[in-house]
Amino acid sequence: MSSEVTPFHFQGLDCFVKRDELIDPLLSGNKYRKLYTLLQTPPENFDTIISYGGTQSNAMLSIAALCQQKGWAFEYYCKPLSPQLKEQPSGNLQIALDLNMQRIETEDYTQTISQLQSQGKTLIIPQGGADPLAEQGIVILAEEIKQWQTEQGIKDLHVVTPSGTGTTAFYLAKHLPNTQILTTASVGDNAYLTQQMSQLGNVPSNLKLLEPMRKYHFAKPYPEFLETYQSLKQAGIEFDLLYAPLIWQTLLNHKQDIQGTVLYVHSGGLLGNDSMLQRYI
Repeated sequence: MSSEVTPFHFQGLDCFVKRDELIDPLLSGNKYRKLYTLLQTPPENFDTIISYGGTQSNAMLSIAALCQQKGWAFEYYCKPLSPQLKEQPSGNLQIALDLNMQRIETEDYTQTISQLQSQGKTLIIPQGGADPLAEQGIVILAEEIKQWQTEQGIKDLHVVTPSGTGTTAFYLAKHLPNTQILTTASVGDNAYLTQQMSQLGNVPSNLKLLEPMRKYHFAKPYPEFLETYQSLKQAGIEFDLLYAPLIWQTLLNHKQDIQGTVLYVHSGGLLGNDSMLQRYI
């Protein structure tokens, strides 16, 4: 399913946005791309999917939606919930539970997962969907971008996408070798992001990590993030409040160094905005 590209002007930057967030409300953005292979997989190939991560994870919600479609059981490992969240689930967690996700709380889910393995009809999906299975869907995204670039007659293209695990940025760079891919580490620093991407292979030379102006803690609410989110929305497009504000701020700080056309790939995850906005009240 191809997504449209729309022009976008934000604080002196004229660019384009690839609207992957419009593909599907639950399976949107890079999660649709990462899970594309499994979306094409016959239901009888698996009966249980296991994953792990944060309790408001966009990947968690998308996998829950996928499993609901396929009729697969979904077991999700996470850290113990607060009494309030356990009593009154909200945001992505509530939607995922409504989609029959089985929540399994553990103090150290990475240690627990390391003792499990994909076998038979059970598949383990790493945190955030960072897995070679994601490549096929991102190949299709790369082909859509190349086709759009050709139709527009654009010579120098810079594709921008935020990074958690860096999976989307890595595979875009791999399959768009003549295009500059720009990203920013949202979790940890550049060294950590490079380490994460190196698990997928040699990091392509056309992948550039933009350095933020300052260090931020992932998923922590910052007033400037809310301000950027609101400004982006006023400019005409709602972006996610978790990843987008940081990379847009960083992109604006580096815009004078970018010679050519900018295409931002919208990562989706808008349903998570409700729970994030509650943290600013």
